[in-house]
Amino acid sequence: MKSFLFRIGLLIILLFLVTNCSSSKNNKTAVGKAGFATEEEIYIPHIKSERKNFFPETYAENKWVDSIYNQMTFNEKVGQLFMVACYSNKDTIHTNAIEKLVRNYNIGGLIFFQGGPKRQARLTNKYQALSKVPLFIGIDAEWGLSMRLDSTFRYPFNMTLGAIKDLKLVEQVGVSMAKESKRLGVHFNFSPVLDINTNPKNPIIGYRSFGENKVNVTEHAIALMNGVQSQGVFSTGKHFPGHGDTSTDSHSTLPVVNATLDHIEKVELYPYKRMFDEGLVSVMVAHLNVPSLEPREGYPTSISYSVVNNLLKEQLGFDGLIFTDALNMKGASNFKKPGDIDLEAFLAGNDILLFAENVPLAVEKISSSYRDGLISENRLAESVKKILHYKFKAGLNNYKPVEGINIHNDLNPRSNLDLQYQLYENAITVVKNQDAILPIKNLNQKIAYVKMGDDTNSSFVTTLNKYTEVTEVFDANIDSLMTKLNGYETVIIGYHKSDKSWWKSPELSETELQIVNRIATQKKVILDCFAKPYSLSNIANFEPIEAVVVSYQNGNVAQEVSAEFLFGAIDAKGKLPVSINQTFKAGDGIATEKLNRLGFTTPENVGMSSEKLNQIEKLAQKAIDGKMAPGMQILVARKGKVIYQKSFGSHTYDTATKVKNTDLYDVASLTKIVATLPNVMQVYDKKKVNLETTLGEMLPIFKASNKEQITFKELLSHYGRMQAWIPFYKATVDSSKMPMEKYYRKVATQGFTKRVSDSLFLRDDYHDTIIKKIINSPLMDKKEYRYSDFTFIILKQYLEKITGKPLDELAYDNFYKTLGMNNTLYNPLQKLDKKVIVPTEIDTYFRHDTIQGYVHDMEAAMENGVGGHAGIFSNAMDVAKMMQLFLQKGNYGNQQYFSEATFTDFNTCWYCTEGNRRGLGFDKPQLGSAGPTCGCVSMSSFGHTGFTGTIAWADPATDIVYVFLSNRTYPDSNLPNKLSKENIREDIQKVIQEAILDK
Repeated sequence: MKSFLFRIGLLIILLFLVTNCSSSKNNKTAVGKAGFATEEEIYIPHIKSERKNFFPETYAENKWVDSIYNQMTFNEKVGQLFMVACYSNKDTIHTNAIEKLVRNYNIGGLIFFQGGPKRQARLTNKYQALSKVPLFIGIDAEWGLSMRLDSTFRYPFNMTLGAIKDLKLVEQVGVSMAKESKRLGVHFNFSPVLDINTNPKNPIIGYRSFGENKVNVTEHAIALMNGVQSQGVFSTGKHFPGHGDTSTDSHSTLPVVNATLDHIEKVELYPYKRMFDEGLVSVMVAHLNVPSLEPREGYPTSISYSVVNNLLKEQLGFDGLIFTDALNMKGASNFKKPGDIDLEAFLAGNDILLFAENVPLAVEKISSSYRDGLISENRLAESVKKILHYKFKAGLNNYKPVEGINIHNDLNPRSNLDLQYQLYENAITVVKNQDAILPIKNLNQKIAYVKMGDDTNSSFVTTLNKYTEVTEVFDANIDSLMTKLNGYETVIIGYHKSDKSWWKSPELSETELQIVNRIATQKKVILDCFAKPYSLSNIANFEPIEAVVVSYQNGNVAQEVSAEFLFGAIDAKGKLPVSINQTFKAGDGIATEKLNRLGFTTPENVGMSSEKLNQIEKLAQKAIDGKMAPGMQILVARKGKVIYQKSFGSHTYDTATKVKNTDLYDVASLTKIVATLPNVMQVYDKKKVNLETTLGEMLPIFKASNKEQITFKELLSHYGRMQAWIPFYKATVDSSKMPMEKYYRKVATQGFTKRVSDSLFLRDDYHDTIIKKIINSPLMDKKEYRYSDFTFIILKQYLEKITGKPLDELAYDNFYKTLGMNNTLYNPLQKLDKKVIVPTEIDTYFRHDTIQGYVHDMEAAMENGVGGHAGIFSNAMDVAKMMQLFLQKGNYGNQQYFSEATFTDFNTCWYCTEGNRRGLGFDKPQLGSAGPTCGCVSMSSFGHTGFTGTIAWADPATDIVYVFLSNRTYPDSNLPNKLSKENIREDIQKVIQEAILDK
């Protein structure tokens, strides 16, 4: 003891000298790389009067404490020292035992462990009703209530939060966790963990630590504490004096910390010094063997007077509540028996004895020591009054039962998911990015994904495939796996470990290491780790791996956000909280380029209301129930983020095949703006045509026709007096509506190769007939707006003439392959299985077949499925990419497809003054009461509708993209268009507009 006090004295003298020889700047953190300070950084604590106080004492508080204390019997005072373990998933034997302790031993509090929130609320009310002085309720909620309770929200682990540099986000985690704790009647959240995890092999801290750097740990802990205590819930810093440099688990044995006094002073105690100045309410003392602090061999710190009283209370000046760690843990219980260990803990200076195994025996031991004079009245009063003070601060002087109604919803607010996206967007860390392989810019390459680890990966793979085609490749045999990877240029390796097994060793297995090395020697590899950074520690050589990403956890949001990141929808912001062997150090983190590709988040994160958007489902169901369409896909994006993407209904009314987000619809006239128009815009952008170019100049075959002088501007504005359409197919069927042999064959033969359906092939020269009929068709007498399919049939002819390439190739080469629109194509049956394509109609008038995978529009079908006005099959996600490109004025993925000026010209209503609402190719909002929109979008908005029951619309004023795809034409397109009559698409658009919160 004398040796210990001598060393403490020397340290105090040293600190005095440092204080007097240093400037006032010494109180500031000497920040090194990426905000990470060195171990040598010294913090000089404030004097007590300058410390922040979240819960200042009041006259009413002191009066209440004195009143309660003076009414207490000795046994009631002793009972306040105990916080007993309680479970809401155990039987009546357990609950009866707790009731007995509350009623007969006047225990001061309960720490809840496993169970559920509703059950815990009921038990809390039950036990509180029995208690003479209201009980403290505590819980280990380091990553939220879900650490102990089912049906509650799981926040990221501390190590994940430790990668985030925006401390306001960490503080918000504390706020949210505290609100949930408070709602459940919890007063103490036993967090934050202040352990500096300097031992990568630490079996019990690991993920629970904010990292290995003392400043990073402290700043994140302060932020979390500020959030928690701002809501009136108490934080508890643990595990004093520092559990980070241990190699054993105090639940099963007494870990040894062989650190020097100097190291403990500079590193392990650093967070506590700063936290005390910032207003930390309570501390939990660990069961550790620290020879430099407690000279008695194998003596736990939790019952050490030198540690608890001398170091924590006297030297560090902490006067908040002091908890033992759970006294049932082997680190304590192996040292002394129940009752004895409780007495020793109290004698050491602890206020609250956590998880006492035998309260009656412990009360007897403490009472006996009191009678023997080992415990004074002042010592007992110190702890009991302190407990009562904090019970007042917690509002227990005016206790109210926990309200059980709506507790599940209150503990799982939608705002949690908003925050979760923000947290992972800020946490994901890139530690290697050779040749700037990230983000993946080139979508015109073959990309494979190989899964490792034993947990799920579906959200990751699903989101990857929303950007481009990524093929999951698996084979247990390494050689066979490498054979399957032939032809792939880039391989994404995802390492997936369950968040539920956070205490288990997560390192890659020997087999997995071999697979990584083998693939990396032959392919470009992006390694994405959905586990703690230590998982990668046994990779000896990262040299062959092009990119290394740490995504930290394997929940759905982490997977989705990580996939977003790989394709540039977000940039990397995170910094490693711990080192990965000797290769990557704490504080490492490479910033990456953000590409303006669509990402994913919650509505509220972009100023929209989830609750309002949920009304879309009612409208979708109304359409299905009213047989307006068998099913549909609906997507909403705002500010570059998809916030709503759902599918409803089935492929047909009489099938169980549910519509999936990945299914393809015949988008009908959306083809005009998804395939033809973007290519026309590129031609315009290259000055090959201008607004006044005539149709005769564009296509000489129109010279000497009545359409020769129609200008480019008039043509695309549907202002050229052309008629709406001609049913070309009718000239090729007989009076019984059957295809005539003059024009068709049942199998492809020479001269008859244009496939119209499974067993119907049109003669090759019929295209010339169609064009001639258009050329010779009469014009309307009056010059007014008239929507005409001729416009885009003509534009297809023009594009193919000027480029020498068919339209389907143009659309793919110029747009789809670089936009990642791999699910947008003409003639999908050439690539895809029919089961992923939604049928459009049961045709009884032309092809006499179920139209599935063949374009519904008859003229487009007669053009071998490739029309300028129809023919494209797609899904809502792919259509949204094109609409976002338009919204971004020709730019997507940081690639400029055409100039902003070109987009502006095409989105201009050139003839609005004449009553024509159209832009160039784009439809625009109605000028009167009738039109394609809800009448509640801006005049700068644009889009198109389609005959099969589709709409794609974008609004620059609100930065919103809306896509609705359906097969309202099934089973019979000739039936009344109830989808249009009931304004389903328009009403959904109205809901979207009403969902905007930041108007």
